Amino acid sequence: MSTTLKLALIAATAALWSVPVAAEQLIYGFQAEQLENRRVDGNDAFVWDFDALIGSDEMKLVWRSEGERVQGNGTFTSLENQLRLQFPISTFFDAVVGVHANTPDGLPERYNAVVGVKGLAPQWFEIDADLYLSNHSFARFEVEYEAMLTNNLILVPSLELTVPLKDDPAYDQVAGGVTVESGLRLSFDLIDRAVSPYLGVNYEKSFGGTAEMIEASGEKNGEFAVVFGTRLLF
Repeated sequence: MSTTLKLALIAATAALWSVPVAAEQLIYGFQAEQLENRRVDGNDAFVWDFDALIGSDEMKLVWRSEGERVQGNGTFTSLENQLRLQFPISTFFDAVVGVHANTPDGLPERYNAVVGVKGLAPQWFEIDADLYLSNHSFARFEVEYEAMLTNNLILVPSLELTVPLKDDPAYDQVAGGVTVESGLRLSFDLIDRAVSPYLGVNYEKSFGGTAEMIEASGEKNGEFAVVFGTRLLF
């Protein structure tokens, strides 16, 4: 584990324990933005993206997990887990500090310190912007919007940009070679906002040096997927 990562973990733990237990009412929750099956070129994969949190309005400890598991052989083509401390810095935005582990099958493990911001931009766009700092640093920016078509029917466009700040040949990443993932999902609130099944599409493609490295290795650059799943909120 790098010195930067150790210091970030120590700081995050100290900050959590410094919050007076009785100062705020304890809150907890679980939110899955994506629990879905993706159909790509005749192959199925299970994809998830969820947060579980505990804490108060002034300080939350969040476990974030994202990944993709290929149906059939059970391979995790991506697997990311984070422990994040989240605390308010303005009316609509929180600061984030934490640690990040990237441990997919068949690739070297990567560990990062995380700093960023999360919140609501004007017009109620949900924003998540983070720096992942290590020997293989990268930045990630995510934006999502919920368009209410009816009281129960919601159209959710999303966009995610991942920008390597350093070369990482094992992951086919070249500094500055951005990877873009966009999606459009139509969900229906079946049980209030707690259970919302959806259908949609997802597209991912890399550009610049990252695209050149992917294509040079013989892999396909650019994947379109039809998705179906459910959003959960508890």
